[in-house]
Amino acid sequence: MTTRRTLLAALAAVPATALLSACGDGDAQQTVGAKGKGTGFNVSPQQHRIRGKKVDAIAAKVPEAIRRRGTLRVGGSADASPPLGFYATDDKTRIGVEIDLATLVADTLGLKVAFDAVSWENLFVGLDSSKFDAVFSNVTVTEERKQKYDFATYRLDNLAFEAKKGTSWRIKGPRDVAGKTISVSSGTNQEKILVDWSKENQKAGRKPVDIKYFQKDTDYYLALQSGRIDAYLGPHPTAAYHVASAGQTQIIGTLSGGGDLVQGKIAATTKKGSGLVDAYAAAIDHIIQDGSYARVLKRWGLSSEAVKKSEINPRGLPTS
Repeated sequence: MTTRRTLLAALAAVPATALLSACGDGDAQQTVGAKGKGTGFNVSPQQHRIRGKKVDAIAAKVPEAIRRRGTLRVGGSADASPPLGFYATDDKTRIGVEIDLATLVADTLGLKVAFDAVSWENLFVGLDSSKFDAVFSNVTVTEERKQKYDFATYRLDNLAFEAKKGTSWRIKGPRDVAGKTISVSSGTNQEKILVDWSKENQKAGRKPVDIKYFQKDTDYYLALQSGRIDAYLGPHPTAAYHVASAGQTQIIGTLSGGGDLVQGKIAATTKKGSGLVDAYAAAIDHIIQDGSYARVLKRWGLSSEAVKKSEINPRGLPTS
């Protein structure tokens, strides 16, 4: 993951153009990115977040001990991953779609949200130890995780192929990447999908994928611009943010984080048996219905990942 400064360095290498206009509540101020150019997103500490109101019937679903405490303790990854969770221009304030949605859920439950940014592995340690009541941090529902945690979905888990702006090439399946040079992060689900697609191509008599690995976001963005790779496969949210803020690339194909097996879904995560999952699902359904959910996703350029309702413990990515 990149820090905010690393991201700005990447934007400096690929000049920014404000492709995504700021609109709606919370978008009054835009970021000043590389060399002072606007990116179209509000990344200032003054977020003017879209807020909700307590709904008594939904708040009543929260366990009494948490209602008495008055706070919802939420864990999030400390990594900088725009537009999911990252640091504002003051390098202190955590902002992003995950923070906004968690705040709306807490508002609906009549609780004050208390955020704690920790490393990825410590998110689950925090749930196990009851340090956190919830994790809002781009957590995908998997069958393995369902053994220990309860989930209330709030966004689709999609991946995206990002290529140099202006290309007419589009990706819908394995044959479209045959013989192409594509970058992917090692050890990720998207790597597994790309490797499987490459094997499928070879089996069908087509050329395999030439898979490249880079350590930093800046490296694969520079490789795209220089033509050393044809595309990069990564999480859709970060790709969409980069396309909108840098203006030098485009998304040429999307797919589920579960590949062809299942539509991946991102969910509010809580310790199994905590008694909170029903409250989270009801709160998410409420913000979907009142329109604040759609406004938050639009604010961060993620309207395509909206869900129609929250599902509790749906089918997840299979255990590998």
